[in-house]
Amino acid sequence: MKILLMGNPNVGKSVVFSRLTGVHVIASNYPGTTVEFTKGFMHLPEELGFKGETAEVIDVPGVYSLEPTSRAEEVAVEMLQQGDMVINVVNATNLERSLNLTLQLLKKKVPLIIALNLWDEAKHTGIKIDVEKLEQTLGIPCIPTCAITGEGFKELVSKIKEAKAGEYEYEEEERWHEVGNITNKVEKIIHRHHRFRERIADLSIFPRTGIPVALIVLFATFHVIRFIGEGLIGYVFEPFFENLWAPLMLKLSNILGSDGFIHTILIGRLVDGEIDFGESFGLLTTGLFVPFGAVLPYVFAFYLILSFLEDSGYLPRLAVLVDNIMHRLGLHGMAIIPMMLGLGCNVPGALSTRIMETKRERFIAATLMAIAVPCMAQIAMVVGLIGKYGAGGLGIVFGTLFVVWIILGVLLNRTMKGESMEIFLEIPPYRLPYFQGLVKKVGMRIIWFVKEAVPWVLAGVFIANILYTLGIIDLVGRFTAPVISGILGLPKEAVGVLLLGFFRKDVAVGMLVPLGLSFPQIVVASVVLTMYFPCVATFATLVKELGIAGMLKSTALMIISTLLVGGILNLVIGNW
Repeated sequence: MKILLMGNPNVGKSVVFSRLTGVHVIASNYPGTTVEFTKGFMHLPEELGFKGETAEVIDVPGVYSLEPTSRAEEVAVEMLQQGDMVINVVNATNLERSLNLTLQLLKKKVPLIIALNLWDEAKHTGIKIDVEKLEQTLGIPCIPTCAITGEGFKELVSKIKEAKAGEYEYEEEERWHEVGNITNKVEKIIHRHHRFRERIADLSIFPRTGIPVALIVLFATFHVIRFIGEGLIGYVFEPFFENLWAPLMLKLSNILGSDGFIHTILIGRLVDGEIDFGESFGLLTTGLFVPFGAVLPYVFAFYLILSFLEDSGYLPRLAVLVDNIMHRLGLHGMAIIPMMLGLGCNVPGALSTRIMETKRERFIAATLMAIAVPCMAQIAMVVGLIGKYGAGGLGIVFGTLFVVWIILGVLLNRTMKGESMEIFLEIPPYRLPYFQGLVKKVGMRIIWFVKEAVPWVLAGVFIANILYTLGIIDLVGRFTAPVISGILGLPKEAVGVLLLGFFRKDVAVGMLVPLGLSFPQIVVASVVLTMYFPCVATFATLVKELGIAGMLKSTALMIISTLLVGGILNLVIGNW
């Protein structure tokens, strides 16, 4: 049996999915598209009247209507043809909006049951829904649920076998009128006063108070990420690599004769007879240490905090809060999502640009993210490299990128034809995230990062070794010296770092250490490495999202803006 979970965005559908499915969850793209969906498996127990079979549960992308306006909504409509039944997850705190989709599903005559989710919040907000009357009206089972506590899920599963096509008939042009009639018939709202969480919700969305709240949240977010990341590195990963992995690699080095081509590829160079995980550059030393020992702790911390902000209801408020600013850049408030995701890893950031409605918005969002939003792995390496110079050094690098993000966005908005769309977003109430769902979401993102990033890191380290061994880096360095040294003020050896940045920018930043650069050169190199080109994984994703022509335009902007900004920085701070 194939069960589809369908509903509006932000109705707790992913938490319902986590409740119904086990640990083994698969995230994949819908065939022929970059639209991602999640599927898992649910055991249907004999005690609830089943035969002990296993059902496939698919979390379909959230939609407001079966009349698609985006590729994600088109995929949701196509997937509707493939399911045996649908669990329509309805927001009990906003019945009227959810019923619009429900009536369209009834029109399709698919076997259907309704999960009236967020039932606890509906009661807390003074909303009473006559469930029995709703069932009689629509002709399908309706079950109140609370995904966070698990309330109603046993009944929801037991009702799966009673799913049926509804008998409610209406004229299509009268749909919203029918939604109003049903809502008036089954729902009552009792007057009540604002509660503490609602006052906090108001404070975080009104500009006068919301902007200071956003700054505090972002400040706290990055401090927590740094605290967790540094803690994991200092107490778990570095001791593991230094005390357990390094002795093993030294034994392997002795077996390989401490020299030779294979030794260089696997172990790399020994520094004073020891493994140096930052400089050895072997596949089994630097190649494993960078993604697992230096980057993964920060990526884990970032995804943990990001998932918490998503599930608590803060991110939609942030989107509304920054909507005015984003419109000046040719975007709308939802563009904050690819920017935030890009801070974790540019690849999901690039994928998420499809939430923007028009090609123009997707191009601007993807280009701004690729040029001015460094991933968490790169941020961690830049902080490690420039942190010793204090907040001033970090401020120049990240302040420059922020100014570039603003100016480039304004220029693209004024020069590209078209307008930015208005934002239509439902703001959920603040709620405590469901712990199991949070863990599952972070776990899926970490697995994705390891599968996508580690092969590229190993490829980057391998190619860097080969390029150095064959002298190609020196050759390219001499050829591009007028640009690298003349405009950017960097030594010719930095060419190899820039080439490596195409594979992994975090590794490339780490390679600046052995070059012995001055403070101004480190600042220029860090900014240039962020702006000049995305890593190859992001590049491939952007080609799929923007098309070849769009990517060529975006690439031209990257190179021009990098030379301009890098040159200006070199002129301003080159003699410090």
